[in-house]
Amino acid sequence: MSEISSLPWNGFNVVSTFSGCGGSSLGYRMAGFRVLLASEFIDAARKTYQANAASYTKLDGRDIREVSAEDILEQIGLDRGDLDLFDGSPPCAAFSTAGVVDRGWGEVRKYSDTKQRVDDLFFEYARLVEGLQPKTFVAENVSGLVKGKSKGYFNRILARLSECGYRVGAKVLDAQWLGVPQMRKRLIFVGVRYDLGLDPVFPKPLPYRYSVRDAIPWIDDDSKSPFPIEPECDISAFSIGRAWDETPIGTNHEKRFSLAKPHPDGPANTVTAIAAEPSMASVVHPLSKRKFSVAELRRLCGFPDDFVLVGDYRKQVERLGRAVPPVMMSHIAAEIRDRILRRLTR
Repeated sequence: MSEISSLPWNGFNVVSTFSGCGGSSLGYRMAGFRVLLASEFIDAARKTYQANAASYTKLDGRDIREVSAEDILEQIGLDRGDLDLFDGSPPCAAFSTAGVVDRGWGEVRKYSDTKQRVDDLFFEYARLVEGLQPKTFVAENVSGLVKGKSKGYFNRILARLSECGYRVGAKVLDAQWLGVPQMRKRLIFVGVRYDLGLDPVFPKPLPYRYSVRDAIPWIDDDSKSPFPIEPECDISAFSIGRAWDETPIGTNHEKRFSLAKPHPDGPANTVTAIAAEPSMASVVHPLSKRKFSVAELRRLCGFPDDFVLVGDYRKQVERLGRAVPPVMMSHIAAEIRDRILRRLTR
């Protein structure tokens, strides 16, 4: 990560929670922020984060319910109200647009390598916002949070964040219009502390998109790939291999709708945490009967080639599928840097 580590500091600091493998954190670093502390409960995600972390970033592996604002301030050496930006991506499976969104609310369920209740974690994030009183905050979740039965939760979250003393805006942003060769809609909350007198800001869509071919120039010929293609990518022995045959390029299978065969000259479909499972329908390579390789997914998810991923093929792909695309977050961070934080220093 030498290129990212060498970017000049913009003078502003971040604390990240629910940090995953570090997608959001990498985006902040691309925009020149220093991530002083990251909190991540899942061991496999934390190992990947550690492998790519800046030397100055502290890593906290406790359950967020055990972390207090006072703990964070002590670790980063700042007083309440001094932190520039507080980031968080609470686990969002309970609000996904896939499946029955209210099934399992309030229950402890399997999540990655552990079990935990996830539908209350946004309120843990709000607790820390209230205690830290950062100048700004950014929270990320699935777009399903503003749809159907989940709208009630969205309204509660919005009200709770506002009660913490912030002007809060929420907007669904699509990664394909923010420099990422993937269609990935995420709900982004931005908060600005009331006393600062400024409103939340969001990046405007770029006037162009990157395609699968832009990210993977060898898309037409696997033999030209400069990276290995894992044997686990092969789907020919599974029923989705037959579904692959039945799916025209640029479409989803008519029955197994989660099986998506992106057009090489357009952005990829959303990469999910199950994209590595050879027997499960997900985004697939459009021209070869296989899943995308780790190196290909790394690019489709907006990560640099030298980003280290820990674990076997499935674990590496899960990390990418759960991550906020760094390039997307870099655009969000740059807006807050230029239109809010820098205005406060003039």
